[in-house]
Amino acid sequence: MWQDAAVETGVRLRSRAAIRLRALLARAHADVLADRPRWVLWLPVALGAGVALYFALPVEPPWWAGGSALLLAAWVAVSGRSASTAVLPAVLMVAAASGFTAAQLRTHAVAAPVLSEETGPTAVSGRVIAREPHDSAVRLTLANPAVDELAPDRTPARVRVTVRHGGDAVLPGERVRMKAVLHPPPSPPLPSAFDFPRRAYFDRLGAVGYALGRPDVLDPGAGGGWLTSAERLRDRVVSRVREAAPGPAGGVAAALMTGKRGAIPEPVRQDLRDAGLAHLLAISGLHVGLVAGLVFFLVRLAGAAVPPVALRVPLKTTAAVSAATAAAGYLALTGFTVPTVRAFVMAALVLVAVALNRRAITMRVAAVAASGLLLVHPESLVGVSFQLSFAATVSLIACYETLRDRRPAGMAGDSVPAKVIAYLGGVVLTTIVATLATAPFTVAHFNRLAIYGVVANLAAVPLAAFWIMPLALGAFALMPFGAEGLALTPMTWGIEAVLAVAERIAGWPHAVVHLPTPPTWGFVLTVAGGLWLCLWTARWRRLGLVPIVLGAASLLHTAPPDVLVGRDGYVMAVRGSAGRLWLSEHDADSYTTEVWLHSAGLTKARALPSGGNRDPVARVRCDPLGCIQRRPGGAVVALVRDQRALRTDCARATVLVSTEPVPDKQCRHPRIVIDRFDLWREGAHVVRFTDGTAEVTSVRGARGRRPWVRWPNRE
Repeated sequence: MWQDAAVETGVRLRSRAAIRLRALLARAHADVLADRPRWVLWLPVALGAGVALYFALPVEPPWWAGGSALLLAAWVAVSGRSASTAVLPAVLMVAAASGFTAAQLRTHAVAAPVLSEETGPTAVSGRVIAREPHDSAVRLTLANPAVDELAPDRTPARVRVTVRHGGDAVLPGERVRMKAVLHPPPSPPLPSAFDFPRRAYFDRLGAVGYALGRPDVLDPGAGGGWLTSAERLRDRVVSRVREAAPGPAGGVAAALMTGKRGAIPEPVRQDLRDAGLAHLLAISGLHVGLVAGLVFFLVRLAGAAVPPVALRVPLKTTAAVSAATAAAGYLALTGFTVPTVRAFVMAALVLVAVALNRRAITMRVAAVAASGLLLVHPESLVGVSFQLSFAATVSLIACYETLRDRRPAGMAGDSVPAKVIAYLGGVVLTTIVATLATAPFTVAHFNRLAIYGVVANLAAVPLAAFWIMPLALGAFALMPFGAEGLALTPMTWGIEAVLAVAERIAGWPHAVVHLPTPPTWGFVLTVAGGLWLCLWTARWRRLGLVPIVLGAASLLHTAPPDVLVGRDGYVMAVRGSAGRLWLSEHDADSYTTEVWLHSAGLTKARALPSGGNRDPVARVRCDPLGCIQRRPGGAVVALVRDQRALRTDCARATVLVSTEPVPDKQCRHPRIVIDRFDLWREGAHVVRFTDGTAEVTSVRGARGRRPWVRWPNRE
């Protein structure tokens, strides 16, 4: 009897589970149908997925891969068009294949020679297409250079040279010649670090270096086309601004007006980052929107003030065209960066909608802007500018769409205090939403979070909106008459107030939280959850919170490297108790050290002991020949500086790292050996100990065999 009862109970439970499952599926189907107008918003997501797949591959796919995938996806979409449930997946497949193909085509379109090894000192000449202040020097980017020691077919399309003396006198468009040392774009100091050679590849920048002495101007003519002319105009604006407004405030004013941030002192930039105000320096939607909005308002106000004009001229259309023209000019002046292009495209679409009396700011506008950027510049997807820009934009649109649909009628008051409170509340809400939306990308790229950003933005954003940017527009208008100082002087007052706020808040206790780099799976989960939450409107959007929480929890499961070796071996590090890093050389490679610390969520490192001393916390003993670390579990790490230590260390080490060549036959005991030739071939290395086993990863191995990765057998 009890067996029959158990069977009957099991049948009832399975029946209830089946009923609940069918109910969930029916609800999900209803949500999908209810959100049908939002299906189109997933097209740029699918485009991005295709682009991301291309860049994630360990090897370069064959030339026919993208086109074949696109044709296959199109065939599937056409074949399944009669089935309503298959339409959306098929269209998304086409979009993903389009993204993959666009990335592959773009990679082949920008291909240019990359320097294979250090060259020089040698004579380098070329046309200056960009000039950027950098610390106490100037960086000159030369197009179509000629390098005495390189054949034309091996010469990069562009080179960037840091000039210590005489760079200020060189203008974009001039052809210059100098003695310089060139080397390939440096590889990342960590497998997960920013891949500068990849960005350089898509910028067609095949070499970087430094000049020896002053550059000579061969041709003072303004060549190079309209882009170079725009660059010369940017430089002239910077010079005029710096003359009228010297000091850090003048550097910020020049950055807001031209996008050139080289004149801003590093301590000022650090204060802005720590206070959560760094977005004010990145020309994006805030700046483009303010410029377009101010021009729209002024043109419409001026037209309305003249009755004959107001009666005969369509003021809204005229104001929209004028605002779009001003935004286009601002785009050219600020250098066509990804956030600026995105903001301009969105502003132009909004102005078109305003002129046509349509709803202006919608998620479809952001989708069009993202799709256009991904198709034209698919490499922007892996850049922090694209990610931060669209994360903030999409989240803010989703938030205000939700509030608009749920706001009770008559909620907003018409009195001045009510409007002021509503504006300040909007600033607070915007800051909170944008901070939460960009936090995963900020942590993944910069390993930091500004805690008091809401307070800082509450003071700084109104200043930027109602004081600084209107005066910047006035300075532009007064420049042809040489009277820009009338606007720049009060503009710097507002900037100085913002900088004072940043300095004060950056000095507050725990203003910044440093976090380790999240694992890739956690980052992907967080992004997917955020998209699900923002792009849908039905109840099932809340399911996006699950991957967001799981992605945030992935920070608790990060595994920082236990041994780190720089690309040239000058700097090494081991991880001790409590996750601290002990460095062999603090000043040998400050950039590498900084990246290592940030990746581990740390701000400081300790120096390895010297002179035969032992550090009991790090479990390390060092002498002039190298260092030995005894790790929990019995593993031994040897850092060898001198070949005389090889015989002893090879006999006891589990992991041996040497700045000298290590003969294989003489060093068979260690499980992992990293020597000078490994560093030359593979770049920086990291070692992790997991469950008693050591795993090694090199930068070159992690980056794969791609066009932007140099491999020794290519040289």
